[in-house]
Amino acid sequence: MGATTLITVAPTGAESAKADVPGLPVTLDELVQTAKECEAAGAAVIHVHIRDDDARPTLDPVRLRDTVRALRESTGLIVQLSTGGAVTDPYEDRLRVLDAEPDMCSLTCGTVNFGDDVFMNPWPFMVELYQRTQATGVVPEFELFDLGHVAALHRLLDKYGPPHGGHVHCDLVMGVPGGMPGDARTLVAAVEALPDGATWSATGIGRTSLPVLLAALSAGGHLRVGMEDTVTFAKGRPVTANVQLVERAAQAAHLAQRPPMPAPDARALLGVEPR
Repeated sequence: MGATTLITVAPTGAESAKADVPGLPVTLDELVQTAKECEAAGAAVIHVHIRDDDARPTLDPVRLRDTVRALRESTGLIVQLSTGGAVTDPYEDRLRVLDAEPDMCSLTCGTVNFGDDVFMNPWPFMVELYQRTQATGVVPEFELFDLGHVAALHRLLDKYGPPHGGHVHCDLVMGVPGGMPGDARTLVAAVEALPDGATWSATGIGRTSLPVLLAALSAGGHLRVGMEDTVTFAKGRPVTANVQLVERAAQAAHLAQRPPMPAPDARALLGVEPR
């Protein structure tokens, strides 16, 4: 098999309001429909934030479990739950995300200024979350917002051993105000600092989405796209559906002669077992 590109879709996030972004999937039906469309377009992983009945971010355990079940029943996508939630969510609620038994979860390797807010990920929380992923058989994706987070990842692996599944996969989240910039030079520096054998995706926030996508493909990496990360397709043209962003990522991957990776191959790469 030739080289392929793992495409993750992050369809919702915790930042945008449904009133401002009408195409944002916030109900379970909308999320499932989005997942089906994005899987058909080439996505293999879905990174999930959920909303309540008023479209506000929530980590409600029943909703999380129902969401995981619905996505598994409706698609073959790898279901990755965010343990970041919203920046105001308490640590204990974020740890309980694993009770929903996702295939994967995000694990952010440090605190970062997030626009006007602070996204808190102190070392003791990182350790507890990591050890819970090892105990529950959930594969973590290490989210890295800054170069210092790469150093924290090395520290975590050195002290507590490999993740469940045995493979280290990271997502470079670039372009957040307060984190590392979304440019090729920074991407290369971050990739060179990753643990040996790690694979990685890259995410460009806002207007950095295309520069980061192109830099990631040229450097041999994988892609995360979605309305969590950008709601503008091009200048003056809003995104109306997540599938637009996945289709563009898939087209770019084909152009790079590294077409989208099927979900079964992604499971093998990431060490994700069937549930």
